[in-house]
Formats: sequence, C-alpha cells, structure tokens
Amino acid sequence: MPLAEIFSKHPEHRYIMFGGKGGLGKTTFSAATAYYLARKGHRVLIFSVDPQASLSDIFEQDIFGQGKVELMENLFACEVDADRRIHEYQDQIRRKILDMYGMSEIPEEIESYIRAASAEPAMEESAIFDAVVDIVVEGGFDYYIYDLVPLGHALYYLSMGAIYDAWLEKITGLREQMRQYDEAISTMKRQGQTSEDQIYQELLDIKNRIGASSRIMTDPKRTAFYFVLTPEEMIIEDTRKAAHLFSQYRVPINGYVVNRVISRGLLEQNIPEYLRHRIDMQRGALESIRTAFGDRVLAYVPEFDSEIKGWAAIKSLAEVMYEESLP
Repeated sequence: MPLAEIFSKHPEHRYIMFGGKGGLGKTTFSAATAYYLARKGHRVLIFSVDPQASLSDIFEQDIFGQGKVELMENLFACEVDADRRIHEYQDQIRRKILDMYGMSEIPEEIESYIRAASAEPAMEESAIFDAVVDIVVEGGFDYYIYDLVPLGHALYYLSMGAIYDAWLEKITGLREQMRQYDEAISTMKRQGQTSEDQIYQELLDIKNRIGASSRIMTDPKRTAFYFVLTPEEMIIEDTRKAAHLFSQYRVPINGYVVNRVISRGLLEQNIPEYLRHRIDMQRGALESIRTAFGDRVLAYVPEFDSEIKGWAAIKSLAEVMYEESLP
C-alpha cells in the first residue's frame, strides 16, 4: 500500500517516526513528510531529537535551540538544544536545594557534584527526552514528525519511558507507604506538608509526564513508525535485527521505506563500470528486501542527483515518496 494511501486511511496516526541507521535519509524523509502533510492543510510540527540534527541545513533556516519555528504555513520545526536543557536542569536543581534546605547559596561540594553529574552522557539523552515530553504533552498540532536519532540511541530513547516508569512506580509505591507516617507525624506536630511530600508530588508529576509520552509512542492507534533502509545487505540485516528489538518495546512498526535506489535503466547508457557493479549489487539487495519485508515496503525512493536541501528539493522528494503532485 503506498504511503499516501496509508496516511489517507489512517488519519488517526498523528505521531510519525522515521528510524534507521545514521545517514540513510531519516531526516530528509521526515522533512518531506512534514512538507507533504502541511501542504494538505494539516498543522505539523517536525522536531529532531538528534544532537547532530540537520533540519536547519535541509530547510536552509536557523532552527537549532530556538523553540518552535514557523517555516511556512502549517509547518513548524524544532531542534532541541541539549546543552541549554542541561543548564536549565542545573538551575532547577540549585533552586530546589536552596528552597528545600533554606540555604542562601549552594555549598561548593554540592555545586561540584551538580557539574559532574551534568557531564554524564546520559544527562544529554535525559535532557532531550524531557524536551520531547514537553513537546508531546503540550499538544497544539495535527501531526508530530519525529526525526529520531540512529538506531542504537533510538532504542535507548524509546526504552527510557518504560525504564523511568518502572523506576518511579517503585519509588512512588514506597513513598506512598511512607507518606502515611509522614502525615501522622505532621499532624502530631501541627506542621504542614513536609519537604518529602513535595518530593513525592514532584515524582508523581514526572511519572505522569513520561507516562503520557511513552503511551503515545507505543500506541498503534496514534503512532506510526517507519524504518528507512538502503539496498545494502548489511543495512538490511541491521534493520531486521532492529525491527525485532523495537517490537519488544511494543513500538508499532507500520512499514519500510527504501532509499537511494539506482534506476536499472542506466544500464542501457554509457555509464562507469563501478556504477554497473553497484546496480547489480542493488538488484540482489532489493530481492532480499522483498523477501524480508514483503508488502510492508511502502516506497522505493530513487537516488537523487543532488543533495536534498531547500524547498524545491524537499518538494521533489515529497512528490516521489507520496506519488502526488503538490502545489
């Protein structure tokens, strides 16, 4: 079933994700899909969770770290600035410590710990994930196009909701038991809500936010995930393994899009020998793709003779992907 027909038959799929190994075309497909849906009159937000994202390059407009930027009618884009998000985390932690313990300034040993914790690689991924939660929970758009990070990081990203949810479930469960004692003690001392109660409430808020995001990302009624691959045996095998792992996280895989397919019609022309070999190689790889994924392959996108960059190129790619002329 063609991509355009899938979007037409499943308007409830409001959260669209393109995933795959790095450098295969996820970002360009995300941009073309966002453009296509916006041209159809839908309000669309495309956002990147890749620290090395290239939406700014593709749209030829500075987007990074500027929130939701309107690119054209109905189309908005956002590239998350993880460093800024980490600094915001640091400031939030400092304020909470000052408020909770009545301090006038942060002790140097605590400040050193905050800086050291923020340098951890996981902090960047957590900051990005939290930004995504903000975007998704806030609402306001008909479609959300996720430009996911490469496969390995994407698996971690997709699992974070479940990991945090389980972790917070245990903490809040224990905290609920402790809360009964805290309330009894507070009543006896005629005191108000304890600082522990505030922490407990904050944990619940975090849990609810992450839960809302993870439920969306694994909901087959609202979310559609498309793998991007190229006709290369190694990429095919990696995609097959990744699809299996994604299914374990209950991510709804809706199909596959094959990129950079070289036309066999070129064999009839005077082309370099290396290009003939590449076309022959792709023939076997395309057969492997048909065997592995069958009718779940929704589009075969040809190799473009120039970089997908700027509105004209984005429009051309969208018309190829969705087999439709666009205004």
